[in-house]
Amino acid sequence: MSRLTLLLGACLAVASPAFAAEKLADYTAQVPLKVEGQGPWYRLELPMALQLAAAHGDLRDLRVFNAEGEPLAYSLTRSEGSTARTEQALDLKWFPLRGPANVDSAPRVRVERSTTGTLVEVVPEEPAAPGERLRGWLLDASAAQGPLERLVLDWATGEEGFQRFSIEASDDLQDWRPWGTGQLARLSFGGDRIDQREVALPGQPARYLRLLWLDAEAPVLSAARVTTASRKSRPAPMVWSDPLPARSEGEGEYRWDLPLPIAVERLRFALEQPNTLAPVQLQSRNDPAGQWRPLTSGLLYRLPGEGKENVHDELILSGWDRIQQVRLKVDLRAGGFGAQGPALRVGMRATEVVFLARGTGPFVLAVGRPAATSSALPLGTLVPGLRDDSLAKMSQARIDGDLRVTQAVAEEKAAVQAEQTDWKRFGLWAVLLLGVGLLVMMAVSLLRTQNKGA
Repeated sequence: MSRLTLLLGACLAVASPAFAAEKLADYTAQVPLKVEGQGPWYRLELPMALQLAAAHGDLRDLRVFNAEGEPLAYSLTRSEGSTARTEQALDLKWFPLRGPANVDSAPRVRVERSTTGTLVEVVPEEPAAPGERLRGWLLDASAAQGPLERLVLDWATGEEGFQRFSIEASDDLQDWRPWGTGQLARLSFGGDRIDQREVALPGQPARYLRLLWLDAEAPVLSAARVTTASRKSRPAPMVWSDPLPARSEGEGEYRWDLPLPIAVERLRFALEQPNTLAPVQLQSRNDPAGQWRPLTSGLLYRLPGEGKENVHDELILSGWDRIQQVRLKVDLRAGGFGAQGPALRVGMRATEVVFLARGTGPFVLAVGRPAATSSALPLGTLVPGLRDDSLAKMSQARIDGDLRVTQAVAEEKAAVQAEQTDWKRFGLWAVLLLGVGLLVMMAVSLLRTQNKGA
């Protein structure tokens, strides 16, 4: 047992440097953060400069430290597109629909409209006969912009009870689409009151609504209002690199190099000269020693238009492949780019880091450690009880200073560590082999003892 204890102790002594606690000094790129709000969770959109300073394109080497030098729990999320929803209330014009009390079909009416299509009068095709009643109402929603979401009605005081009616929609007053039924209520008793005046609509566009009461005469309306909703899609936020100068690879060929392979989603070229027309083909690779592969093709231009200049200087990529080098070939029959190749900016969807603040500030965001492995938590683990709106309501952090890159120190430290790594690696293997040998010897000795006893 004592030999086994010595063996384990020797292994731990050699392997212990690999499990040493992380320190801020291990990371070559650092930037201070300023937090705003109550916390304790904060989110920050990472600038492209910080992503390009990382040692790995997937940001496995990203860390957040507090003033005590402790690494904090964090999560990484990619930004997504969003949809903005806006509502608008519109007062409607209403027109009575009268008909015989014992007829279930909709009253026949003659409609008069203005040149803009707005209703100005709705009258029965035949004079009102004795026994007719108010069957319902025709609502003019032609001024509404967008799908109809809700309908609010008000009627003359004194008429209490439930109001049940069918809802139909039309765009031309000829063809009607059923939109279900609605029910309103106005009840009062002992000084208490229940007032339900709103009906949900299916969220579809329509110019006209026809309401026909099902089991009673329609009340006299005093107000009709519809709520429309419009949705506008917003693309995911993008972050862009600084302009990268082009390196000439020959006539009509240019190349750009990135510090590390990243998932580029857009390429933006600086078209400096007016009247530029450039059909281009692009290739890429994520290893300087690898083979070039087709990336995309397109047409870049900067041409005069009707009162303004038309510019198309971006090419969209899938964003699935990581790219470190880009090569462009331009069709010189269109004139090319001129004497100097265009500068290139690469763009990708923004990455947000969400971290749980602990200890004291200021907090520091750090990247640039090749040996690091990811410590990111799933967002649902980092923020228990996460809801859809949690990120939008979360406190924010922002960059509070310049990015400090200690590359020279890092290279010197890496060289020293490389020299030390060899003997540590060999020492570890020697200890492991020695341990295996000792175990074999112990097993052989045990077998001999058993044989002698037999």
